[in-house]
Amino acid sequence: MQLILLERVDGLGAVGDEVGVKPGYGRNFLLPQEKAILANEGNRKIFERRRAVLEAKHLDELGQAKAVAEKLAELELSVIRATSDGSTLYGSVSSADLTSLLKEAGYEVQRRFILLDEQIKTVGDHQFRVRLHPDVTADLSIKVEAESL
Repeated sequence: MQLILLERVDGLGAVGDEVGVKPGYGRNFLLPQEKAILANEGNRKIFERRRAVLEAKHLDELGQAKAVAEKLAELELSVIRATSDGSTLYGSVSSADLTSLLKEAGYEVQRRFILLDEQIKTVGDHQFRVRLHPDVTADLSIKVEAESL
């Protein structure tokens, strides 16, 4: 299935790229999410008329994401959790926990955009990333402290 991308898609292409994808991926994800349109002569002409608007929208979103990434980099997150021996957590700090901490700080981030390299199961400083845009990720840190009895 040949499609014209209306926005940047990770691992596939940028705005305006004509790509070949499996029919299910195009029909069930790219077309309903309005990330692409079918590549035919009529749609190519329509896309060329809309190209400047789509590219300007992409650059605006990129600029906004970079601004939010700079603000997030300054953010200091901390959480207190129960531990078994003073250093190992009973559970873990999950992406859902990080989402709620970011929401409390005033940032709406979906859980699927929080990227953890490894599970947070110990007390101390840990790093994680937040994908704000396909081209922008913010590096954050969280301090996990043991609950004092």
